[in-house]
Amino acid sequence: MHADSHQLAALLAVVEEGSFEAAADELRVTPSAVSQRIKALERRVGQVVVQRTRPCRPTSTGEVLVRMARQLALLEAEAGAALTAQSTATTIAIALNADSLATWARDVLVEAAEAGDIGLELHVEDQDHSLELLRAGRVLAALTADPVAVQGCSVTELLPMRYVPVATRWLWERHERDLSRMPVVRFNDKDDLQDGVLRELGVTATGLVHTVPSTEDFAMAVRCGLGWGALPVAQLGRRDDLVEVAPGHDVLVPLYWQRWRIDSAVLDRVTEWVVSASRTPTPTPAPPRS
Repeated sequence: MHADSHQLAALLAVVEEGSFEAAADELRVTPSAVSQRIKALERRVGQVVVQRTRPCRPTSTGEVLVRMARQLALLEAEAGAALTAQSTATTIAIALNADSLATWARDVLVEAAEAGDIGLELHVEDQDHSLELLRAGRVLAALTADPVAVQGCSVTELLPMRYVPVATRWLWERHERDLSRMPVVRFNDKDDLQDGVLRELGVTATGLVHTVPSTEDFAMAVRCGLGWGALPVAQLGRRDDLVEVAPGHDVLVPLYWQRWRIDSAVLDRVTEWVVSASRTPTPTPAPPRS
């Protein structure tokens, strides 16, 4: 289809800002102008593209057009910078999972800081759910556990993240080294790492469940003895205060970088940063004393 850039920009603004009024403020036009552009776009494609809810959400057709709009906005920004021979900052939306962002992906932030001309709009989402952001057009690339490419995307395999189930020694001893009775810490209701360990062991848990939705606070909760949990190797550091509660049952979480197949120097650079950072070996801490 022939894309009208003003109509696509209006759609993207409505979806990102959540309402026609806020989109109008962002685009510096009237709400009536935004409404007219959306209606014209819907006549063009013959389908409704926006659910008029609060906040406004794209329909399945709208999601396809939002992806096009975001890609077009990136390409236009890069073309404009090239034509004016000026170094213009470009913002790119990507999705990372919280544990990667708290460990190896910090090198990506360092690269962006040193480059100084790429803005990162970070969406933090579990690696098992981040593809929804990619499909919906909210991001141009995502860190995911799924190797199957979203239509229109390429996939690069990264090094998997290794998690070690640990607890404080005193908590382990208090519960007589019985994992079924110990309290457990989970990140949120999408966190299946600890349950996966229990399933492998054939253990039914009866202890308390604590939810700590912050990567650094999750690790601190485990170190404080709130419960046992699976920590990324990069977060273990010195393990004198921790003991493995399921030896031989470390969890390997596969990681893949999915990005839209568009000719974008900015997206290429961010991809290089992610791939390089993910493949930097993480020192393996010495095993805890039993």
